[in-house]
Amino acid sequence: MTDLAGRRPQGGAADGAVETDGRRLRRAVNREAVVDALLDLYKEGNLRPGTDEIAERAGISPRSLFRYFEDTDDLAGEAITRQLARALPLVQVDVDADAPFDDRVQGLVAQRVRLFGAVGQAAHVSRLRAPFQPRLAESLAESRRFLRSQLRALFAGELEAMGDDRAEWALASADVLASFEAYQLLTTDQGFTVDEATDVVGRALSVLLSPGGTR
Repeated sequence: MTDLAGRRPQGGAADGAVETDGRRLRRAVNREAVVDALLDLYKEGNLRPGTDEIAERAGISPRSLFRYFEDTDDLAGEAITRQLARALPLVQVDVDADAPFDDRVQGLVAQRVRLFGAVGQAAHVSRLRAPFQPRLAESLAESRRFLRSQLRALFAGELEAMGDDRAEWALASADVLASFEAYQLLTTDQGFTVDEATDVVGRALSVLLSPGGTR
């Protein structure tokens, strides 16, 4: 086919660019599918799925799985990072630092329950893998520092009134009570419902952080 001047259109470069973009898009789509597949398996309680299981769920061949990830550690790290990023909107506490004490306790516990419910098994896997994967270890440490600082800021007045020694152990204890590990222990190992676990943590924090610690 020629144009009006009798010249053939020069479409080779454009066709090549389209083909390259198509490959990139397929790669991105398949990579997303693999990560989603792994997160689904985590959610179902399969914390160590085989490559065949992941590939089948993602709709690709097992052999092609590692076209998109270096190894299973790389894949797990990406999946956990994705799930934590999705939960970012839940890290803010819906209560001000100058709100009444009981409101702050309830607001913090409600926020932690929403957050931990959203990160789910991915958070558990991150803790299992962190000792062997520096990327996950640093992400976990950063998350813990943030949640601890959030707790400190929300109850700054109560902590300051305690004196340095008591404030230090009170903050450390509250940090443990309001952690993912405590939530998991209550809801999994001890069989509490989410509402019951919320009540347990709220009551404990009220006693620990209330002025005078006498509640």
